[in-house]
This record gives sequence, C-alpha cells and structure tokens, in this order.
Amino acid sequence: MTATEGVGRRRFLTLLGAGAAGASLPGLVTGCAPGGKGTGPAAGGNRPLSAAFYQAINDLDPHGASAVDEASLLANRQIYDTLVAWDGEKAAPSLATSWRQPDETTWEFTLRDGVVFHDGGKLTSADVKASLERLAASDGPQKPLWSTVDTIKAPDPRTITITTKEPVGTLLVNLTLAFILPAAQIGKGDLSRKAIGSGPFSVESFTPSSQLLLKPAPGYWGGASKLAGLRLPYIPESSTRMTSLQNGEVDVTWIIPPDELERLRGVDGVKIESKPGVNYFLTWFNCGRKPFSDPRVRRALLHALDVKTIVSSLYGDAAAVMDAPIPSAVFGHAPQKPYAYDPDLARRELAEAGHGSGIRTSMMWFKDTGPLATELAQSIISAWAKVGVVVEPQQIEKAAWLKRLTALDWDIELQVNTVTTGDADYTLGRLYTSEANRMGYADKELDGILAKAKATSDQDERKSLYGRACEIIWRDAVGVFPAALAATYGLRSSVAGFVPAANSQPVFRTVSTTG
Repeated sequence: MTATEGVGRRRFLTLLGAGAAGASLPGLVTGCAPGGKGTGPAAGGNRPLSAAFYQAINDLDPHGASAVDEASLLANRQIYDTLVAWDGEKAAPSLATSWRQPDETTWEFTLRDGVVFHDGGKLTSADVKASLERLAASDGPQKPLWSTVDTIKAPDPRTITITTKEPVGTLLVNLTLAFILPAAQIGKGDLSRKAIGSGPFSVESFTPSSQLLLKPAPGYWGGASKLAGLRLPYIPESSTRMTSLQNGEVDVTWIIPPDELERLRGVDGVKIESKPGVNYFLTWFNCGRKPFSDPRVRRALLHALDVKTIVSSLYGDAAAVMDAPIPSAVFGHAPQKPYAYDPDLARRELAEAGHGSGIRTSMMWFKDTGPLATELAQSIISAWAKVGVVVEPQQIEKAAWLKRLTALDWDIELQVNTVTTGDADYTLGRLYTSEANRMGYADKELDGILAKAKATSDQDERKSLYGRACEIIWRDAVGVFPAALAATYGLRSSVAGFVPAANSQPVFRTVSTTG
C-alpha cells in the first residue's frame, strides 16, 4: 500500500488539525456542529468582520525578517500602501498616481495628494525615500529585489526618483512589496509591534501569534471601509476554522482542506469563492551533491512518480498538477511536457547512471509546514522506494531547516513556496541564478535569459524569456513541482464585495456585510 493510499484525504484532514501550535481563541467553538445549517451571528452592526488565516501574524514591520511571510503580508496590505498596485498583468496607481521612465535606468513617480498616515501626518516624498532606502539597506528576504537600486531622490514633496545601476524591467512589480511608512517613525520604537501606515485600516490592538484587531482609517484616500472593524485571529486548526465559519463566528477563512470544501458547499449561509493560486509545492534536489549532480538521476526520480494520482488523492480539487516550475496563474508561466510515469524507465535510467543497486538518501522539510507537506513527502518517498531509492524522512524545526537550506546541507528538500508578486521574476529570477545558488544548480544560458528578462520593460519579451527559463529548469529536472494550490475562500453569505486573492493576501477595504 502506498502512503497516498494509506492516508487518503479523510486521514489528511484529521492530521491537518493535529499538533498545531497555538490555543483556540475565546469565543471560538472547537467541536464539530452537526447538520448542514449555518448558525450564529454574521458580521454586522458594531462587530468587526472576522477573517481567520491558518498562519500566525508575528511581526508588523513591513521591511523586517518576516516581511514576505504570507501572514505578515496579509496584515501589511491592510495597514500600509505601496507606490503601485498590481492589476492582473499591469501596474496600477496607488500612492503614485503616475510614473514615467526618462531613460532605461531612471523612474520618476508623482505622488498622490492628500494622503494621510494613521498618526495624522501627511505623505510626502521624504516618507517614500526613507522607506525605500530602509528596505534597500535591509538584510531581509526582499534584499535581492533591491540590489540594483543606485539612488532614491525626493526633488520636491510630490516627486520621487529612483535610479538603478542597470535596466530593471521588474521595478514596478517589486514596488508592490515596498510598503511605505512615515519617515519620522523609522528608527523610533519597535516597528514590529507599532505599525503606522496610510492603508485602509489602522491597528487597534496586536497580540503576536494570537490576534490582530484593526479599525477603518476614516481619512483613507481610497474611501473608508464600511466595516466596523477587521479581526484577524490565528486559528491553526482547520476543523476549528471551518466550524467557526459554519456557526457564523468567523466570516471569512482560507486555506480550506479538500473534503471540507465539498462539505461547505452544501452549508446554508456559506459560500465558496476561488481562483487559481500562486502557492505551490516544490521538491528540490541538491544538484551540487552526488548523486543528484547527475541529471539522469534527477530525471529518473521524476519518472518514478505518478504525480497526477498523488495530487488527486491528497488534494482533490483544491490543487492542480503543475506543468512548469511556477503555477499557471503566474506571469511568465509556460506549460511543459510532463515527465511520464514509468517506473521501469526510472530503474533503467538509474542503472545507466551507475545506481542499479539503488540509492540511499534523505529528504528534509520543516515541521510547521504541516500535514499537507508531510503527506506529500510520504507519498513521494513511498514511490521512490519502489525503484530502489530509499529516502530517510527528516521533519525538522523551521530554524534548522532554513540554516541547512542556505548552507546546501541537504540531499532533497520539500517546501511550500509563494510567488508573492505573481511575476516569474520573483521566483525564477530570485532562486534559479548561479549567483543565488539555492539548490547547487547553475546554467549560464539560464543566467543570461533571466538577466535579460529582468532588464527589459517589454512585457511580451519578458513573457517569452520566462517561457524559455521554464523550459530549461524543467528539462534539467532540478526538482519535482507537483501541485499548485487553488486560492479558495469560505465566506458567510452576508459578506459582499470580497475579492479572492491568488496569493492568500486579500484586502478587505471593499468588503461590506448585509443582514
């Protein structure tokens, strides 16, 4: 019996809630309500809308070490603004109403007039300059995005000019992650706890790893939220989140397990909204370490996997089998020919590579990734065992995983990744260059393609170049790219104006409630 067959989706749901960190919040039910009727109060009147995510918000510093964590980004998108937003495949005005590019290394932005921070101060170019300089100088996870910035100038209160050391066609995309805060707050106090932005919501209270309570910013330039408030509780147990949604104690929640998704579709008072997501699983091989330095070994292991069956058995409609190293919802995605499931071919290729007697290796993933990753790892390990590749599972703490990952002290590693900007450069251009050296893999042709794609502002050219990059990474089998998760949200029927976000970072300004 395979790991997939032995666990199944029902077992997966049980495991999803097991061992999760954090206690249930007061007022949230922990049992399973019988029947298919939704009960309990919906958001309305003076009660804040409650939106429950499965990850904890630990830090509100928009430029800190946790700045690209999904939970931190969720919070930051409510509290802060950026110069530009991203609308499908193009940049849209936000704090900047317009921009121009006088030459290939210079960008000039005109700031919106009348923007007010939550502390009452008015936005000027000095705030933008200080924020961008702080971000560019940080050692956080966004550092590679800003390495080409040369100067940031504020020639007048409503103009900001950015010059780069070389052409950077991805600058507008990167700016969707550059949250702006008051210059007066930088270097003053703990920004991880005291958040002051210009976004649609301001902080009322914050208990790390427990709850963030927000209130509408009445002077918000885009129009004040109609909500009485916004509560973002941390509820790691999926069963608790689903039951709380059904009972009306939570108004919006995501991520939704497959079987819960089917059940919730039949619950009165609950609706499901979904779109293709940019969260996905990847399993890298350490291409700089034997035997994975041999592409024949890597390709053999891909042929040993029935990815379609594994993904379908574990995730059902909640995920899609990937056909590229980035999800289909990402700009620059180009579909590739799947590696055929052929265990006999896998054995022959291993033998031709000198491993006819088998391989002993290991796979690591961090503990808090959760049962989604654990069950996937078990399924992959089980399949590889059938072709003579024995894999030692290593589920470890996140800090240890990160230390080993960056030191390339691993054979195979499994993780969940998010293309936060929705643009291929954020993943392909950040992770797959020789300089990045994230998995011991280097290809000079790929380096050139990614550099050219980063430099050009021609979106059609960028899309074509990233398509070629997808082809090379897929051809060289640097890893397994099994599943892209759908961005699926459960909402109370009383919730209106909600826009599903592919990156699990919805903005709640446009949301209202009825009844």
